[in-house]
Amino acid sequence: MEQTLSQVLDPAPIGKVELFNSLLDHEIDYIKERSSVINLRKKAKLFSIGQKAERFYVLMEGTIRVFKPLDDGGNIELAQYKSGDVIGEFDFARKAEYDANAEAIEDSLLAMFPGMGLSMDDFTAEKPQIISRILLNSIVMMTGRIKSTQNILLENLSWVNELHRRAYEDPGTGLYKQTFLADEINRILEEPMALIMLKPDRFKILVDSRGHEAGDVAMVSIAMILKSMTRKLNHGWALRFKSNETGLLINNCPKPMAEKLIKALCNAIESMEPVPAQGEIPSFSFSGTVAWSIWPEDCSTWDTLFQKTYALLLDTWKTGGGGKVAHFTENETGGEENL
Repeated sequence: MEQTLSQVLDPAPIGKVELFNSLLDHEIDYIKERSSVINLRKKAKLFSIGQKAERFYVLMEGTIRVFKPLDDGGNIELAQYKSGDVIGEFDFARKAEYDANAEAIEDSLLAMFPGMGLSMDDFTAEKPQIISRILLNSIVMMTGRIKSTQNILLENLSWVNELHRRAYEDPGTGLYKQTFLADEINRILEEPMALIMLKPDRFKILVDSRGHEAGDVAMVSIAMILKSMTRKLNHGWALRFKSNETGLLINNCPKPMAEKLIKALCNAIESMEPVPAQGEIPSFSFSGTVAWSIWPEDCSTWDTLFQKTYALLLDTWKTGGGGKVAHFTENETGGEENL
């Protein structure tokens, strides 16, 4: 008989399972609500050879054995799982097919994720950061258990990296989305960290006169410039914040280096090929307003630095743009600069 996990388990035992031990309390609650508990009777199959590994299991009570059949009608036992063990997480992470059978040696109780009627596709768009961390945890966990899987792990790390890329990539430009900062900023902060924000000038005029397609083409060109700069540096992140606001987050970037990057960025934007005139509609040339700051030099609190740099970007842009550059510092009013 199936029950929801919340009916029989407190979140604490789930949090102690190695697979989930890096998740926050509210993330564990999310996992709990989207899991199921199943009762597996003695000799009942948990999974069979050739079945796709669409979920994994936490054995709460009982014993599960994993075995392969032999040509002579017998079988060879590969492993036995006891209470507290996690079953099938690596096959699940690789989206593999099981190469062995699993059955209950005695009546057993298992927590299952995803729960009945759910799949990973249901969660990837909703909570990609949680799902990607679970998959990474499962791979790390396996390295400490079975040394012979090292080659397989290397082959599958690219799959996990691809999941991260999809979770944080803006589909229109290929830039990192702002959710990347929300989820990863505490991990990637490395002083001095330069935050450079760009807002194209007169963009509404371009869209109103030439249509959204012209705006999309312009955003792709801006994204190419930003990504090219991070590639040349071999570090940092090119991001899309909101709407047409983009920029760079560059670690190990002192002020003189940031000023050079801003000058190069402004020159590259102004060098974008103008949109030609169409009848009575004049040609459109590009420029961009920039606001920037350095953490922790300009503000020791990242969230404050980000919010105030963004506010400065909008305030400067509203004064007419035209390629203006403004620098936010905590102790001084951000002023326009000539770089």
